[in-house]
Amino acid sequence: MEITKITVIGGVGKDQCPENVDRFDLQMGNIISIVGPTGCGKTTLINDIELFANRNTPSLRTILINDEAIPEDFTFDPSKHPIALISQHTNFLSDLPVGEFLKIHATIRRSGNTEEMIEETLNFANQLTGEAIIKETAMTQLSGGQTRSLLIADAVIIGNSPIILLDEIENAGIHRTKALKLLKKYKKIFVFVTHDPRIALLSDFRIIMKNGAMQKKIVTSSEEKMSAIGLKQIDDVMLDFRKLIRAGEEITSDIFNEHINTLATNYQYYIKRIQS
Repeated sequence: MEITKITVIGGVGKDQCPENVDRFDLQMGNIISIVGPTGCGKTTLINDIELFANRNTPSLRTILINDEAIPEDFTFDPSKHPIALISQHTNFLSDLPVGEFLKIHATIRRSGNTEEMIEETLNFANQLTGEAIIKETAMTQLSGGQTRSLLIADAVIIGNSPIILLDEIENAGIHRTKALKLLKKYKKIFVFVTHDPRIALLSDFRIIMKNGAMQKKIVTSSEEKMSAIGLKQIDDVMLDFRKLIRAGEEITSDIFNEHINTLATNYQYYIKRIQS
């Protein structure tokens, strides 16, 4: 079954009142964000999507594929399940080497040239994480950031899942700018649960959550996309400081002022772009 669209039909919030957003559609190629304070129901929403809710969860939401109810084989046959959920709490039980794990998955999926798929997956993952993942490393020895990076790459390339749900990837030290840039190359549906303003502003639209309910849908405007460019400058400076500290460098006043001056210069360039 070729998926072209997923529809989320609203249910009720924690107070059992109908959600303000009665429905929204996800087209292939969309990147969207789900935002709101801790405990507002963000993770519940992506769980409803992942489980193909059919008014059988506490939220009473319904998920449709191509405007139709979910086929039973999608629900009961894991090999046909079109959704990959990369959660905050992911641990490997297997101590297989990374290369062997990817080889087994690629073989099961019959993903063409296995070795090429493994290399592409590792290359993808290593663009997201600060410390390179090598084939010989045991899965259980990967850090949190490496684990999330590998699972994202595996879902996109080997699993080839058409719908990928990502729960707060910013908490794992993943390079967000590179992640969004890489993901946009693939015509899939990406749903981010996030507190990160850059991810939210670079999405096609965002769903605002409160009290377990979808309160509002905001389509990203051209002004917000320009604001994301300014936020990138701040984010890049923070990433540079993080790299320096991780490398054992001391942050002298000269280094600090150099980065702040660079930020100011880039900010002026950003203002000129807005004004033009």
